[in-house]
Amino acid sequence: QVQLVESGGDLVQAGGSLRLSCEASGRSVRATTIAWFRQPPGKEREFVATIYRGNSHSYYADSVKGRFTISRDNAQNTVNLQMNSLTPEDTAVYYCASTNGVLSAIRTVSAYNYWGQGTQVTVSA
Repeated sequence: QVQLVESGGDLVQAGGSLRLSCEASGRSVRATTIAWFRQPPGKEREFVATIYRGNSHSYYADSVKGRFTISRDNAQNTVNLQMNSLTPEDTAVYYCASTNGVLSAIRTVSAYNYWGQGTQVTVSA
């Protein structure tokens, strides 16, 4: 059993930055793949970024590449998402999730077994 708790969501102006944190318990973040997903208002949940447990490489959605950075803090057992150059299109509830699935499935919502409760990010124009 893995418990995930997100924090760091806030209201920010376009062009600003936020840092989200996902604290895990029940399993080391090194031993599982932790990803960030988001769900914009009225839309489906979508993949944002992940650190794959098999090779410790980071993978990003095209829409956030170059603006967002995912990182892992093994000592704190957290996975963080640094978000820069935010736009109103980044407005969403952000979730972290955990899976032990294969690399080919890491961008798929259904591959993740454990989810946090979400944290709201709102970017004003």
